[in-house]
Amino acid sequence: KAMLLLKKKRYQEQLLDKTESQISNLERMVQDIEFTQIEMKVIEGLKIGNECLNKMHQVMSIEEVERIIGETQDAVEYQRQIDELLAGSLTEEDEDAILEELNAITQEQLELPEVPLEPLPEKIPEVSPIKNRPKPELVAAS
Repeated sequence: KAMLLLKKKRYQEQLLDKTESQISNLERMVQDIEFTQIEMKVIEGLKIGNECLNKMHQVMSIEEVERIIGETQDAVEYQRQIDELLAGSLTEEDEDAILEELNAITQEQLELPEVPLEPLPEKIPEVSPIKNRPKPELVAAS
């Protein structure tokens, strides 16, 4: 009887090992299937994205984009010129005239007043009296 029980025990252990390996295989298969589904979604997304890009390329050509960029740059330059006119900024001729005037002024002999030779009087800072404030009393809350 003991021999029969040991054989039965060994058979059940083998059956348990086979079952665990089958469960492990099933789990691996489920993971592979899930990963394949994710890959399919990614490929589907790439396909849709590629179709959208192709449609956008059909709508917008490189020449059209270059034309729009050129128009934008022209408009920005035109706006800058308007801003300069409204702000009253100086032209290069005005700046040259200003520099010439500055050079003429710096070349002239200017009469400056003489610096006094006497030492300046020293001021003693006034000390303000410190006011004694009464310390607040602590009152117990009732």
